[in-house]
Amino acid sequence: MKKNVILTAGSVICAGMILAACAPQVTTSMPDVLTVQVVGNETGEAGLEQTGTAGSGQTDAAEMRTVTVTAAETVKVAPDMARIIYEITTEDKDAEVCQQKNSETLDAVLAYLKDQGVEEKSIQTSDFSLNPQYEYPGNGRQVLVGYEMDTQLTVSDVPMEQVGELLTGAVSAGVSRIQDVSYYASGYDEAYDRALALAMEMAKEKAESIAHAGGCQVTDVLSVTESADRQSGRYVDSGISRNLMAKAAAEDSVAEMAVMAGEMEIEAEITVVYRLLPR
Repeated sequence: MKKNVILTAGSVICAGMILAACAPQVTTSMPDVLTVQVVGNETGEAGLEQTGTAGSGQTDAAEMRTVTVTAAETVKVAPDMARIIYEITTEDKDAEVCQQKNSETLDAVLAYLKDQGVEEKSIQTSDFSLNPQYEYPGNGRQVLVGYEMDTQLTVSDVPMEQVGELLTGAVSAGVSRIQDVSYYASGYDEAYDRALALAMEMAKEKAESIAHAGGCQVTDVLSVTESADRQSGRYVDSGISRNLMAKAAAEDSVAEMAVMAGEMEIEAEITVVYRLLPR
């Protein structure tokens, strides 16, 4: 630390000169001893006081040292649930009759699903469409020949062990097409949290390796940015999609389906900024 040095002899000389000017008869003489006063700082260390911002500037520069790393980890889980999208298609020359047929078939399929223990909250009628059907005999003519109505029915939260049975039984109840079957894990959120934790561990290891190579050490986490949670990753497409307009062929087709979910990968990706300090 630093101290101020104050010379008191100078003030004595100045006072003597002033007295001499005001009263010529008074004579002054230089003292034999000059008193030097040393002013210490709070720690008692001797030294000259120094001001400036160099020290604080170095501290700020050290605090601004950072390293940014990106890490991604994947957790594999076995799907235990499925989502099935059925399609019911009816045709008739009369639009009202076509709609009535579709409604009756839909009711039969819903009754079957409820008999199998599927809860009403897991069943959703997701889409309706009624379209005219035309023939084109030529010469630019268009002839209306009837109507076609499609209804989509989405069934969620189906246990994996029940998927095959619901595919076959729904076809017997009147389903015209299996539009999609996808799998998902009921523990997706927990698995994603594990992937996040593993990604954080990887990020710290990477940051420490970089810091060590640069002669620094990792201290605080300044920020963490999570990449968009891939919600679409909740569902894995099974690849099962069948046009079942011919019922006899449909039942054989469904019976041959192998419901094997395998594993699904749940990935988490983050970007982390760490503070660095010299070692």
